[in-house]
Amino acid sequence: MRSQLAATPCTGRIHAFRPQAQGGWSESVLPLPAGGSTHIVSTNGWGPEAYFRFESYTTPTTLYADAGSGKPVAIKSLPARFDASNLITEQFFAISSDGTRIPYFVTRQRNLSGPAPTVLYGYGGFEVSETPSYSANFGMLWMSRGGVFAVANIRGGGEYGPGWHQAALGRNRQKAFDDFQAVAQDLVRRGLTTAAQLGIMGGSNGGLLVSASMVERPELFGAVVCQVPLIDMIRYTQIGAGASWEAEYGDPARPADRAWILRYSPYQNVSPDRKYPPVLFVTATSDDRVTPVHARKMAARMEAQGHQVLFYENTDGGHAAAADHKQAAEMWALSFVYLKQQLMKHLGASRP
Repeated sequence: MRSQLAATPCTGRIHAFRPQAQGGWSESVLPLPAGGSTHIVSTNGWGPEAYFRFESYTTPTTLYADAGSGKPVAIKSLPARFDASNLITEQFFAISSDGTRIPYFVTRQRNLSGPAPTVLYGYGGFEVSETPSYSANFGMLWMSRGGVFAVANIRGGGEYGPGWHQAALGRNRQKAFDDFQAVAQDLVRRGLTTAAQLGIMGGSNGGLLVSASMVERPELFGAVVCQVPLIDMIRYTQIGAGASWEAEYGDPARPADRAWILRYSPYQNVSPDRKYPPVLFVTATSDDRVTPVHARKMAARMEAQGHQVLFYENTDGGHAAAADHKQAAEMWALSFVYLKQQLMKHLGASRP
């Protein structure tokens, strides 16, 4: 058996291969739900039985069993944490600055008419694939309350394999930012939201993504939540575990690398002469991977330049910025209340 991306990019399906009496193998696709992520949990090495896992933006992780008939049956599921009966997920494509088609998912209320407050999430690094997943946080605190949730499958990730990752390595890092900004523009073009109602969120490498996009194209966004971020890319190799990521970003100690890193590094490019959307930085004192130094420096610089900044630093939790469920609930509640305050006041408004 084999789990792979389906014909629809970034979604999954399970292929079953069976030996034939006359020789050779037959191949079939098991009838699991569409539009989500599939995984092989276990198989019987001496028989046809197998277990699979499925989840999507609206379906909690569900375990399926197949006795060998090729007809998996759902036998157990994690509890639903929000009412998804009126939610739908769609996939669209944006055209990036170099003509590349960038897939992205949108989950929204089925009866939505007109632009709505939207959160666009992205990561775009280290060959991490942002395939559909069930999030109680986004479901309970945003989607079930009328908000739109979008996920961008930008270069730097692994959605189309190693080549998709390598396309945004080193000197080509800007492609990840261009892709994300193209998705933001496409959401507005389709009438799903407006720039004033569009918030962006990302953590770690995703924090670099949203802070760089904010600095480069501030007119595209209404608010930013920047979590445990990389931001000072000229000094990142000297902060926390940064030296271990040179293969991803390049080495600013080399003049050639420094030149193209300097073109996008948010800390070096933020300016008092531009108007940026309001931003909330989230970090943790105990984060020894991407230390709070990045968020502290950027928040201090933006505040000194007169921009609208909020800063939250938890003492516990490491790179997750939360040590337990209570702290995680507080962090996510802060983030979504902030986004609601910033984006829902713009209902019916649009930036030129």
